[in-house]
Amino acid sequence: MSLPPALAELVEDFEAVGPKDRLQLLLELSQELPDLPDRYADAAGSMEQVHECQSPLFLAVEVDEDADRRVHLFFSAPPEAPTTRGFAGIMHTGLDGEPASEVLAVPDDFYTALGLTQAVSPLRIRGMAAMLARIKKQVRAAVAG
Repeated sequence: MSLPPALAELVEDFEAVGPKDRLQLLLELSQELPDLPDRYADAAGSMEQVHECQSPLFLAVEVDEDADRRVHLFFSAPPEAPTTRGFAGIMHTGLDGEPASEVLAVPDDFYTALGLTQAVSPLRIRGMAAMLARIKKQVRAAVAG
């Protein structure tokens, strides 16, 4: 599986530990999700909601105009939703700053390599898959437009 380096490193971290520790890693990533810049202060009005997530999650994608077309990700998820925030943390840590071509090349089911299916519900996994799908959709639109 070909993944951007930061995302590949996260997958290795998750693969190296058991199911209980994977959940702990996910919770740690939830705490590392950066705050939103002011331009996204009104998340519901300025960002796309990922309805498949069990908790309210909003995301926005910006793509640089330079040759690399680097992707920048922004997420809004409530602190009381650590699993959702953790998934957003995985996306942010693993994909933010990567070229659009690398983000678009991430396999849609890369999350299976994280081994979280034993630690979280299928509904939550569905939310993570939807996050990646929405990110890719926004990247494609930015690159095309």
